[in-house]
Amino acid sequence: MSTGTPTVGILYPGFSAEDDYPRAEQLLGDARLPLVHTLMREDAHRVDALLDVGGDEILADGARAVAEQAGPLDSIIWACTSGSFVFGWDGAAAQVDALRKVAGVPASSTSFAFVDACRRLGVTRVAVGATYPDDVAQRFVEFLGKAGITVLTLSARGIVTAAEVGTLPGDLVLDFAAAADHADAQAVLLPDTALHTVDLLDALDARVGKPVLTANQVSIWQGLRLAGQDERRNGFGALFAGN
Repeated sequence: MSTGTPTVGILYPGFSAEDDYPRAEQLLGDARLPLVHTLMREDAHRVDALLDVGGDEILADGARAVAEQAGPLDSIIWACTSGSFVFGWDGAAAQVDALRKVAGVPASSTSFAFVDACRRLGVTRVAVGATYPDDVAQRFVEFLGKAGITVLTLSARGIVTAAEVGTLPGDLVLDFAAAADHADAQAVLLPDTALHTVDLLDALDARVGKPVLTANQVSIWQGLRLAGQDERRNGFGALFAGN
């Protein structure tokens, strides 16, 4: 493990909203978030393509690459929600375990980060605004259900590629989160790491009137938490504020 500034290795598939991570690093000011693009043979929110994206060898290659690039890591995150929950709860757990063994540091994925973030906030009822097609989004609902989190409503935009998701402007993301909400939900979840949200986190909470958990937000939070830096921060939404 490194000393001083915590270093969280980020494994990110393809190219879409990867710039959220250097932006977050800049805003944090006291953490390193080195990122490696893992192999994506096909950019498609489709089950077979996602199973390939999250393969153990692809993640192992990414773990070795980010360690070579950044030096000793304090934790490592597979920053892909659909490429983890598509394996189911047990498969996603095995995926993280394999990554931990290769990296030699605490590891997690965005799917488990959502679960842990909900637990931190005491959230058991959520609304989900997914960019994915419905069949993929339903797998996220099932994954959350394994953790005792009830999805009261699911909005699926049906966007096939991460690249397209990465082009969605901030005002549309705010509108999408608000439209996905349910009156009885304790939080709204936006589960795609291809969605730019780091500069919108406080605005999302304010617009919806409750915590909005986003994929890149929970990935960064989980990585810092596993690296031993679990302190309150402003500007990163209710999750980081400890609300």
